[in-house]
Parts: sequence; C-alpha cells; structure tokens
Amino acid sequence: MSLWPPHHDHQARELSAMLRANTVHLDQVTRPALWSPATHACIHKVSVSLTEAGLYHQAVDYSEETARHSHAVLDPDHPDTLTARSNLASSYREAGRVQDALDLRERVLADRERILGPDHPDTLSARHNLAASYSDAGRVQDALDWRERVLADYERILGPDHPDTLAARNNLAISYSDAGRVQDALSLSERVLADYERVLGPDHPVTLTTRNNLARARDAAAGAQPGVESPTATDEPMPGPCTPAQPHHTGELGGSTES
Repeated sequence: MSLWPPHHDHQARELSAMLRANTVHLDQVTRPALWSPATHACIHKVSVSLTEAGLYHQAVDYSEETARHSHAVLDPDHPDTLTARSNLASSYREAGRVQDALDLRERVLADRERILGPDHPDTLSARHNLAASYSDAGRVQDALDWRERVLADYERILGPDHPDTLAARNNLAISYSDAGRVQDALSLSERVLADYERVLGPDHPVTLTTRNNLARARDAAAGAQPGVESPTATDEPMPGPCTPAQPHHTGELGGSTES
C-alpha cells in the first residue's frame, strides 16, 4: 500500500496506472481473496485513482462493478458495501451525473444513519457529501441547511480546530455566498483564514488558497469580480489506509475507509 503515490500527486501518473492495473489483475486471479473477510482497501483505492486521473467514465464502470460485487459477496448493509456505494456516488459526481450522485448519496446517508448511527465518522462524511450534491444541483438552501448541521456536528464531535471542522466552516461560507448572504460569507471566511493560519501555518497551500479566495470574495462583494471558488469543498477521500486524510471532503470528508 505504501507504493501508492500521495493524494493528487499528478507527477506519478505512470505509477498510479501500473498499480491500478496490478490491483485489477490481482483481484481477477485471486478472487475472493481481496474480498474476505472484508474488502481490501486497494479495491477502493482504484476508484479514487481513476477519478484523480480524470478517467471519470472508467471510474464509474469500476465503481459500479465494485458496488455490485460487494452487495453480492458481503451484505447490503456491510460497511464496505456502503463505502463502495459512496465511492460510486463520487464517481457519478465527477462524471457530471449530478442527479444520480444526489439520489445515491441520500440513500447512503439514510443507510449509514440506520446502521452506524448519526455520529459515526462515515455518517458525518455522508452528510457532508450530500450537502455538496445539493450544491451541485443548485439546491442552495438545502446545501446551506446541511452545511450548518455538518459544521455543528464536527465542532461537537471533532472540536473547533480539527481540519475537517475548518473545511466544513469554509464550505458553509461558500453556501452563504451562494445564498446571497455576502456579509455572513465574508465574516465566516475571515474566521476560516485566521483558523487556517493558526492551525496549519501561514504558508500552507490551503491557507494560501483561502487567503486568495478571501481577497476575491471581498472584490466580489464590492462588485469588482464574480464568484469565489473553494479550496476544500470536495468529496470525502476514498478509502484509506491507502489514502491519507485530506483537508476537505473529501468530497466529498474522510471516514473510516473512504473520498
């Protein structure tokens, strides 16, 4: 597992492609070894690697097959099956299938709340991801409502300075901006920048991006520039131990074995 390049390492495309091919071949010749008693993390790692490589349709095909097989050989309610379904939703999102991603994420969240409980890390990640899909679908108020809940959950469970909490705070600022609540967005963005500078340091890439986005937000509020993009409004990272925790959500937030 240590051979896999770091998250978003675009300089190691050939290595990633080789590891994907090796994983698929190993699964073919040893099945069901990588699926018993649970799914090996590298099965899920292929999904995120395909997405990171921009091979979105291949990621969808692979993730659909992984979800089907996990459903058949493990159990519909097995945590690894829920992970496979969550990864499939992320693949749908990256392939531009916004409604498919949203529909699946609603089901994944309901299942995780039922099976794992409302405060399990994977459930929190599912809540975060659903908010991202509502935003993708233009459901601004739904995204804002969910992001307020996600932030409250992370502050309560992880603490105010956890990287996931900082990312959730940043994403809520984006939803405020989308909803036209410009002053709320600016105030929260200023807090986010101060938090990142204190927790990550002034020269961390996320801090630098946040500082740039805050400047753009101020210009936008004055009517000088359009839009602000998020450095962290992403899906939860796909399964680790293969994947290190990211300052998200993952897009899509991290959970037990997921982005």
